[in-house]
Amino acid sequence: MRGKTYCLEVWGDFACFTRPEMKVERFSYPVITPSAARGIFDAIYWKRSYGFYWQVEKVEILKPPQYIALRRNEVKGNVGVQEVFKWISDRTEEIEQPFCADDTDNDLRGRTQRQTMALKDVHYRICAHLAFRGNEQNTKTFDAQFERLASHGKCFYQPFFGCREFPAYFLLVEEGDEKNNRALSDYSTEIGIMLYDTFDLRKENDEYSSQFISVFHASIQSGIMKVPSYESAEVLKPEG
Repeated sequence: MRGKTYCLEVWGDFACFTRPEMKVERFSYPVITPSAARGIFDAIYWKRSYGFYWQVEKVEILKPPQYIALRRNEVKGNVGVQEVFKWISDRTEEIEQPFCADDTDNDLRGRTQRQTMALKDVHYRICAHLAFRGNEQNTKTFDAQFERLASHGKCFYQPFFGCREFPAYFLLVEEGDEKNNRALSDYSTEIGIMLYDTFDLRKENDEYSSQFISVFHASIQSGIMKVPSYESAEVLKPEG
């Protein structure tokens, strides 16, 4: 089952869609990845218990990619989930060592300066639809809820381009409407193997905690990157 196709025009000052083969320094793909595009739709409308996900169909590039070099202070460690639960339940006395981002005496924590090759002045048009996992659903109900939120610029949290410090702004547009749609860029390139998603979209959303990397062969032709369905054989998954 699937819902209606919607198009969001999204833009922002900076973006970084990190290539996974870059181990230390961040280097962005020249265009938004399907997982990051799905995340923008998720920020507007997504419910854990309803058994659906956003299937991205294509990405239209309205401005050609421009890179910018940034140096950022990044935290080397992270807070464990169990530690957070202890803080929530006010069991702070059980925490052996608090997490301090400015801990210069611990090599596994503290801050470090890293180079980021990010994108600047990004502008896309993303088309996607709701894909349901087998259960009979009234798709019109879900479509209506998304339209109501997106048309008024509402969202559950601020969408972002790869990193949360790079906010994304959006506008719901009609595909093919010349009045609202900007002209496409003539940018074309072969990207090669690109990250598709980091979760198994076929499973229920409460199982998103397990990593499930998938990739696909991406190419941009005259400003358009077509995205195959997650169920397609074009999307390479661990089980082959």
